[in-house]
Amino acid sequence: MRKIIITIGIIFGLLHIVSAQNKITIINANNKIVSIKDGKNLKKNYWTITPEAKPDVYVTFNKKVTFYTDTDSITVKVNDKKDSVNFIILLNGKDSALTQVRYHKPYIEVLRKGEKYNSKDNRLIPAFTYQSKDDSNLVKLRQSFHLDSVAGQGNEVSQIINLMHWVHNIVRHDGSSSNPELKNAIDLIKICHTENRGVNCRMMATILNECYLAMGFPSRFVTCMPRETNFDDCHVINMVYSRDLKKWIWMDPTFDAYVMDEKGNLLGLEDVRERLIKGKMLILNPDANWNRKISQTKAEYLETYMSKNLYRMQCLSASSYNSETLLSGQIKYAVYVELLPLDGIEQTPQKVEKNSKSIRYVAYKINNQSLFWTKPE
Repeated sequence: MRKIIITIGIIFGLLHIVSAQNKITIINANNKIVSIKDGKNLKKNYWTITPEAKPDVYVTFNKKVTFYTDTDSITVKVNDKKDSVNFIILLNGKDSALTQVRYHKPYIEVLRKGEKYNSKDNRLIPAFTYQSKDDSNLVKLRQSFHLDSVAGQGNEVSQIINLMHWVHNIVRHDGSSSNPELKNAIDLIKICHTENRGVNCRMMATILNECYLAMGFPSRFVTCMPRETNFDDCHVINMVYSRDLKKWIWMDPTFDAYVMDEKGNLLGLEDVRERLIKGKMLILNPDANWNRKISQTKAEYLETYMSKNLYRMQCLSASSYNSETLLSGQIKYAVYVELLPLDGIEQTPQKVEKNSKSIRYVAYKINNQSLFWTKPE
């Protein structure tokens, strides 16, 4: 008992010293779950106290944020000049969590600066190709999971949406999970069920991409990235070509999401990006959600999260089964194409090539959105 009292005394003493030296406010909590009022938006039970993170960073686009624990609260103000504020949440009187509220200029402002492309950029990039549904691996995928039945007998668009719903429901998203060695739909679904695990957005988009190819729909999985070249978070979704609509359309299996205009027309990545920049109407499907637990809103998903991640985009030139699996003794040839605006940070070199024992990697950059979004033959 005496050791416990001494330990607690030391913790309080250290916290007092830190607070005195750096004027860090300390608030208390007995429960790890915290609600946050970010500007005018109240996010109930949104934040989990994490003492292990040093600091645990909350990013805001507003200048006033309030944290509500079960016993206490704190309001902090941030702006361009004072871009971060630190405070400590003392959990159960013993575990101190250094927490930081960090201000970031709204991503839509960054995206607007990156509006301009160059439609006259005719630098060489490889042609985009799509594996035939008659490929033996895609035939196996289609038959193993009865994708014809999953897609249903409706029109093309309903089949595309049904396949996305199916992938969203059959595999759980876990953004912190490590990628399995075998990165194809059959093995990814199998390992998720066998190990009762989830996969990240890239693996979910890989599964859906191969399902689309197996059903004869030209499709790519697209890595959507922020302006920064070094970043902690990006997002990967699918664009699938609808022959009936004669356009690419947005499908996101992680959030079970697609996007429409005010008339209910389905939109593609290029459409959504342009409408975000120009402030035009965007409608998110009402059943968009994360893991069937948290509903998605247009404000959170499109205006915040995807505004950050639609600055630049990258995908493989050849869309095929098992495209990113690296096996010992085999050499993978992977060619990527990145679309970035004229405001992009790293415009050159236009072509980068790296070789190793397991992969020949080539990456191209282009400023011409028409070449990137070229329609499949």
